[in-house]
Amino acid sequence: MPRLDQPSRERASDHPAAAHHQRPPARLRSVLLRALGSGSLASVLSSIAVSAWSRGVAGTVPAGTNATSQWAWGRPARHVDGWSLRHTLLGYAIHHASSVFWATGYEAWCARAPRRPLAKAATVAALAYVVDYHVVPRRLSPGFENRVSAPGMVCVYGSFALGLALVRLVGGARHRSGAPRAPGRAVLGQPRQHAQQQRRG
Repeated sequence: MPRLDQPSRERASDHPAAAHHQRPPARLRSVLLRALGSGSLASVLSSIAVSAWSRGVAGTVPAGTNATSQWAWGRPARHVDGWSLRHTLLGYAIHHASSVFWATGYEAWCARAPRRPLAKAATVAALAYVVDYHVVPRRLSPGFENRVSAPGMVCVYGSFALGLALVRLVGGARHRSGAPRAPGRAVLGQPRQHAQQQRRG
């Protein structure tokens, strides 16, 4: 009798309802890993835009990034022009962490509805702008507006949106072009399951 019961218990453990309890942690890890990638890319692209526009408007490359360090140093950080660990490195670190934060929400959204990644990224970027400049205290805003022009702000948040969506856009383009894909776990597992069923029969 114990031997007869054992296969039934094994089949119960393979039931989709049992596997469902293992999915949320794996899904969360996937979202966080994707957010690290897309958030980092969004941070780099938007920082390049900030630097380019701050050079043209404020006259120095790091001025826009320095402004974000106002989180720690207050209003004087908005007027720092030169490179420094105190302002430039800290300003970028704050911007990078904020980018990953917004990317986490973006990737969670795309995990539920993967279509139209660029439209979703634009929506998240617009929401980030509203929160940055109309919700949080001014000291917790990025401070970019002090060192770049209005068109520069559009470019910065547009670059941020593009960075969020770029990995998914490239992956979608490769899929549509018919690039070979590695077989998934389910496909590789089918011959093994079939062989087990034959042995049980």
